[in-house]
Amino acid sequence: MTIESIPEFTAPAAKIWAVIPSDTKKLLLSNVWCRKCCHEVTSANFSGTVKTGDLLLVGLCRE
Repeated sequence: MTIESIPEFTAPAAKIWAVIPSDTKKLLLSNVWCRKCCHEVTSANFSGTVKTGDLLLVGLCRE
């Protein structure tokens, strides 16, 4: 999955994600805290929604 693809995004989330620059998307997805690994990881198979006005990305640890 690339950072440009938008699988399982709600319409409002897709709209927000579309205007975020690619380098910022990469930074966001590569600086995720994994509670199982207990360190920073890259997110995979992520989806997005908007909660209380904020973009919420939910994904899996790549490790």
